[in-house]
Amino acid sequence: MERRDRIAVRLTVLGSGSRGNALLVESGGRSLLVDAGFSRRDLERRCAAAGCDHATVRAIVLTHEHGDHSRGAARAAAAWDVPVAASRGTLARLAGALDDGRTIELPPGRPAGVDAFTVTAIPTAHDASDPVMLVVEDPDGRRLGVACDVGSPTSALLHACRGLDALVVETNHDEVMLRSSAYPPAVRSRIAGAGGHLSNRQAAALVAQVAHAGLSIVVLAHLSDRCNTPALAVRAVEAALRGTAFAGRVLVAAQDAPTPPVEVGAALMQLVLPLPRGG
Repeated sequence: MERRDRIAVRLTVLGSGSRGNALLVESGGRSLLVDAGFSRRDLERRCAAAGCDHATVRAIVLTHEHGDHSRGAARAAAAWDVPVAASRGTLARLAGALDDGRTIELPPGRPAGVDAFTVTAIPTAHDASDPVMLVVEDPDGRRLGVACDVGSPTSALLHACRGLDALVVETNHDEVMLRSSAYPPAVRSRIAGAGGHLSNRQAAALVAQVAHAGLSIVVLAHLSDRCNTPALAVRAVEAALRGTAFAGRVLVAAQDAPTPPVEVGAALMQLVLPLPRGG
């Protein structure tokens, strides 16, 4: 039987937080942009800063319609001549901005082909019209999950996060910092509620339950500027991972700078920090 070498898969978080979210999954010179919460020009600038080429993007895949995840999708899709893939509800909410002829509807819970990749959209509890957690599978079968703005750790979310090669998960807030923040009570309640965001504690518990020897990368994403710090998020997740089979990398995604591109499948526990601004 002829031997076929596996093509490397690279993950690059272009930025993550309440002011914008986007990441690239690249395999064999082709890539998907997952979420587009920055302007088209900012997306291109962030790609260049991370050493990525936006010309490799074959589609933009969205988790939901909120601006910090979809702001640049329409203009980037038009400029790059690529389709936008999302759930039915997300496409409906963005219908006025998107080219109807260049959209791909992702059915709930069922794999869909998006260029050379397979994407599965799993409904989540976040307070958007039709939000999803995404599992992106490359042609060699490696699977990367993106669980940002998921609301609460439902059984469906837990099931979808099992057996992944890489996981991007929101560690939005520290519960103590949120309770003592200057946010109005209604905002604090929304963030901590079932339709809001995962806390460090909730995310850490989720990661510990799905950790296995083949999980090579965990990205801590969507950290609140006001109610969290990278150190608190890392501390919670590292504590939860002790005693599990996990031996991969832990990355902290930043709002204002991309993470260095990392290869999915590399082992050895390691903390990877974002690139400095401008580089």
